[in-house]
Amino acid sequence: MKKKRTILYVDDEEINLLLFEINFKEKYNVIGTDSPAKGLLILKSNHDISVVISDMRMPNMNGIQFIKKAKKKFPKICYFILTGYDITDEISDALDSKLIVFYFKKPFNMKEIDNSIEKVFSDNHELSDV
Repeated sequence: MKKKRTILYVDDEEINLLLFEINFKEKYNVIGTDSPAKGLLILKSNHDISVVISDMRMPNMNGIQFIKKAKKKFPKICYFILTGYDITDEISDALDSKLIVFYFKKPFNMKEIDNSIEKVFSDNHELSDV
């Protein structure tokens, strides 16, 4: 049996962390955290993480700021943004510069997220073993 991919989901809203885990725990190992600072610590201590999905609007550090810091240290991980708002220039720039692979709108669509994750790994065979 193939090993489950590990996803780090960062969102300051407890209900979103819970919903994400409930919806994805069958297919993925989901690690949730409510702050970008904790997310960076988790990345440092867990080398199985291959996907990071972060909320955009959070106190102290937004999702793009978090991903910029994380990607410097962990460039092989695939990063996604989740937002309850329309695409911003900051998100658009992150897409153009390949900082993030894709962005999702809240309320999140499980199938869209799952399909995007699967597509990234089928398109990038070198990531398949991450």
